[in-house]
Amino acid sequence: MPSRAVPPSRRVLLAFAATAVGGGLAGCSDGSGAPASPASSPSAAPASAATTPVAGAGTPAASAVAAGPVEVSRVTFASAARGRQVGMVVIAPGGSRDGLPACLVLHGRGDDAERSVSLLNLDRYLTAALAVGVAPFALVAVDGGETYWHRRASGDDPEKMIIDEVLPRFAGLGLRATRLAATGWSMGGYGALLLARRHPGLVVAVAASSPAMWPSYGASAPGAFDSRADFAAHPVLGTPPVPGVSYRIDCGAADPFLAVSRQAARDLAASEQNFGPGGHTPEYWRSVVPAQLAFLSGALSRAA
Repeated sequence: MPSRAVPPSRRVLLAFAATAVGGGLAGCSDGSGAPASPASSPSAAPASAATTPVAGAGTPAASAVAAGPVEVSRVTFASAARGRQVGMVVIAPGGSRDGLPACLVLHGRGDDAERSVSLLNLDRYLTAALAVGVAPFALVAVDGGETYWHRRASGDDPEKMIIDEVLPRFAGLGLRATRLAATGWSMGGYGALLLARRHPGLVVAVAASSPAMWPSYGASAPGAFDSRADFAAHPVLGTPPVPGVSYRIDCGAADPFLAVSRQAARDLAASEQNFGPGGHTPEYWRSVVPAQLAFLSGALSRAA
């Protein structure tokens, strides 16, 4: 099936492209035959960032640094759902945020909330988006460990963390806690699609890059699921679209998840999809961020 991605305007794409940061990144195996998303060198930020409290975050540690017209706020809190300290990074336009729509960023295996920003240069891309008139929204990255974004037999429950601990913090951050978007890559791409399926009415749009999914439990990566029953209880592949959710699926033509990504795009009736050159790499995931941000912004604006 041919790609039918609906691109943003040429002006938007050119502005986004100017923000790209080159350089290769070495990956490591996640046991699935695809490289886990590696850490990247931090994206540029002022060396003398001021530390300020984040209102209503209810955290023992928080800071904010300027990144052009966006602010990057880092928060740490004790998660009862995950049984540990977790990080949350908010990338949002400066100034008033009263009711600002938000998109959750779910990282890939081997990453965390902090590395998500530098891995995909999210602060730079959101800055570029705002500069060319994309409707404002916030990106909120959270730590999910290596759970594949669902409750595990160990009791670690990142889904519960999102619903019961992350979203209640949105009000204090000036963000809208309803009608969200979600995005992610690899493990996080699957997690974003799963979140939309499990919480209809909450998620209005998903942009998934190289979603890590398998046609059977036996084919899945070691550690991705606890058992066949766990795999069967958390399906995305082979399920129909959730009413009211807009989908965008991106996957490189050399990515081992290409076939399942194509299937997901068909199953979910993705309104945008792209299967151009690229592999299971940060370089590919960065290349599709501009179009994904435009897609997510449009969906959030329509859901206002």
